[in-house]
Amino acid sequence: MTSDIPIRVRPEIAALPAYKQGKQAGADAFKLSSNENPFDPLDGVVEAMRAATSVNRYPDASAARLRARLGERFGVSADSIHVGAGSVAILAQLVQATSGPGDEVIYAWRSFEAYPWLAVVAGATAVQVPLTADARHDLPAMAAAITDRTRAIIVCSPNNPTGPIVTQAEFDDFVAQVPADVLVILDEAYAEFVTDPDAVDGLFVLGNAGRDNVVVLRTFSKAFGLAGLRVGYAVGHPRILDAARSTSIPLSVTLQGETAALASLDAEAELLERVTLIADRRDRLAAALRDAGWAIPQAQGNFVWLPAGEETLAIAEAFEAAGLIVRPFAGDGIRISIGEEESVEKVLRIAASVVKDLPEAHPARGLA
Repeated sequence: MTSDIPIRVRPEIAALPAYKQGKQAGADAFKLSSNENPFDPLDGVVEAMRAATSVNRYPDASAARLRARLGERFGVSADSIHVGAGSVAILAQLVQATSGPGDEVIYAWRSFEAYPWLAVVAGATAVQVPLTADARHDLPAMAAAITDRTRAIIVCSPNNPTGPIVTQAEFDDFVAQVPADVLVILDEAYAEFVTDPDAVDGLFVLGNAGRDNVVVLRTFSKAFGLAGLRVGYAVGHPRILDAARSTSIPLSVTLQGETAALASLDAEAELLERVTLIADRRDRLAAALRDAGWAIPQAQGNFVWLPAGEETLAIAEAFEAAGLIVRPFAGDGIRISIGEEESVEKVLRIAASVVKDLPEAHPARGLA
C-alpha cells in the first residue's frame, strides 16, 4: 500500500522494508549484533585521523592514495581498484551499472540482507537460490538459474549470516559456467577471518584465472575495525569499475576514512594479530555450542549462526534478557558476532539453556 505516502513512489520501493541495523546495546550489555570488531582502534590509527583536520575541504573523490596503495599491495594498477563508502556501496553501484528493468540478479538466500533491495532499487528482478541443508551456497543450482536475462551474480564467502565458505574449486567450476558477459561479484567482507585453506581467494582468481567478469569486494569495516568510517574497495577490470564509478555518489569517502585505512595498512601486522584472536575465539565458541547440543554450520567469519527457525525471536529475547544483543532473522536463525572474551561464557550459558527446550527433531539440535 502506498496511500499513506504523500508523493508518487515506485510500488516496489514502497513495499521494500528499510535496512534494519543490528540493535544497539546499553552500557551494561554486549553488542553482538553487527559483526563489528570488538577491539578499539590502534593509537596510531587514531592519531592519523586526528591529523586529518581539513574538514572544510572536500576529500579526494577518487581516494587516489588508497587506490595506489592497494594497487601496489595486490599487484594491479590503481585503475583496477575502486574505493567506496563500505563494500555495500560498491555492490549497489555494480548492480545499478549492470542491471535494470527486465534483468535478473542472482544470489544465495539466506545471505546478506542488502542483496534483495539492491536488485529492487535497480529495477531488476531478484532471483534467490536457497542455501543447501548445511547453510552453504548451492552453486550448481545458482548456475542452473542463469538465463539470458541474468546480468549479475553475487557470491558471499564466508556467507553472512550463516558462516560457511565457498571453496576455490567450487568457485572455479562455477565461474566456468557463467557467460563471460555476466558480472560475478565475490563478496569477501570477512576474508581476513577465514582459516579454511580450501576457501576461495578472490585475488587469486583475478591474478591467475584471467576472469575479466569477476569483481572482488573487500572492506576495512570488519577485520580492520573501521566500521564507523565506511571504507570498502573493489578489485577488478578497470572498465567494469569505471561503470561502478559512474553510478557512485561523489565524495562519499571522507579524508578521515581514507587516512585511517592507510594507517591501518601500515599497522596490518598488529591488526591481524587481533583477527587471529577473534578467529580462535570463534572456533572455541562454535565447538562449545556444538558440545552444548547446537547443530551449527561451519563458521569462517567473525560470527556464528544458530539455525533457530520458528523459535528465533523467542531465543533472541532470552539472549537480550541476559545482556547479549544478538541479530535475529525471524523464521531462520540468530547471528552472534564474536565480541569481547567476557561475552563468550554468557553466550554459551544462554545457548545451552535454550537448546534444551527445542523439540528433539528440530534441525538446530545436534547430537549432544
